[in-house]
Amino acid sequence: MEQILLVLSDPRIILLYELLERNKLSPSDRHSIEKLAGDGSSRVFFRISQPEAPSLVAVFPDTFHPRGKEEAMAAYRIGRHLHSCSVPVPQIYAYDTESGVILFEDLGNIQLQSRVQEEPDKLIFWYEKTIDALLCLQISGRSGFPLESCWDTSRYDRQLMLERESGYFMQAFCRNFLGKRIPPGLTAEFNDLAGQAARQPADFILHRDFQSRNIMVHEGEIRIIDFQGARLGPLGYDLASLLIDPYVGLSSDEQEQLLDYYLGQAASRIDFDRADFLAGYYSLALQRNLQILGAFAFLSTKKSRHFFRKFIKPALCSLHHLLQHHVNHDYSVLARLVAEINKEI
Repeated sequence: MEQILLVLSDPRIILLYELLERNKLSPSDRHSIEKLAGDGSSRVFFRISQPEAPSLVAVFPDTFHPRGKEEAMAAYRIGRHLHSCSVPVPQIYAYDTESGVILFEDLGNIQLQSRVQEEPDKLIFWYEKTIDALLCLQISGRSGFPLESCWDTSRYDRQLMLERESGYFMQAFCRNFLGKRIPPGLTAEFNDLAGQAARQPADFILHRDFQSRNIMVHEGEIRIIDFQGARLGPLGYDLASLLIDPYVGLSSDEQEQLLDYYLGQAASRIDFDRADFLAGYYSLALQRNLQILGAFAFLSTKKSRHFFRKFIKPALCSLHHLLQHHVNHDYSVLARLVAEINKEI
């Protein structure tokens, strides 16, 4: 009884009970509410289990972010749109405009990362299913996409690349995490890289964090979460996010096999030029790799999320591999910097 009183005294729990009742989602008074971990997010998550109703996940916005409620509204509007387009995202049961709390369908605890680690012999099977879901998001989701609902930026463009990917890499990873000076010529190379990446057609739906911990396996199917940052962008970025994701660490052969599968599936759905796609894909992969390193450095130091630190080395090795084997342009300053850092950490 004492534990129940403690739980009920939490204003967030009180709000959840009110939201359940208001939306007629509470057929009984026997609820189990548990707090969930949220990876790198500052949002707060609760699972609501009920014996005679669907299990739900409540997502509270980041109260310390000045635009936390805008992000929540984007998640609600974009989520409803994607669900209406048959994109495999969780159903939204309720949204509280005042607090920004969303009640999502509970997709359980099995992430793509853990599934393929438990079933390594089925890795290609699960990744091909994930690519099918990605193409559904990218292509089916763009019809009527509510561009005005994007809370951050409405498009993935050159400015975003320079500020939040290569710029993030220089500030959060090189300066703050490693204490390194930026070598002369690196900024010019990043300008060139962004120019190359920005040449890709950018009128598809971009998730921008499409990696194995944001993909759930629920009842044998792939489901996509954390889509609140969706916007318009190029096809190759989310695919690169998936294939170079350091949480799983796909081999070069596995990446090539899955890239080939994506190319075949995309060509069956849209007017698609393989050579044009590949010309920009590796530039987008570089951009994503730079963003990953910036994010892992920031989260492991400024946010004290030490879980991410162990993935910095694999992400750095991925960047080195891309520069050595897949990029036709001269990024020698970046290549030397990465080689030097690889020896130090």
